[in-house]
Amino acid sequence: MTEIRQVTLPITGMTCANCVATVERNLKKVDGVQVALVNLSSERATVEYDPSRAGLEDLIGRVERAGYGVAMGGRLGGAPTER
Repeated sequence: MTEIRQVTLPITGMTCANCVATVERNLKKVDGVQVALVNLSSERATVEYDPSRAGLEDLIGRVERAGYGVAMGGRLGGAPTER
């Protein structure tokens, strides 16, 4: 049985509902992603994925390819968190 992981990514650059839809659509294109939910007001994407088929780098790369960013820490403490 495959273990499913959940990660919360702090997304930067979103300004509207269309941005949310774009990020969700792109995350769902990553092989192994089962669920991708993006919240505009919290600027976070919650993703459930199969770690044997996708990694954190794949998810971040896909967000960046769509034209958005993923905060990687700093003063605001916006680093991705895994569960």
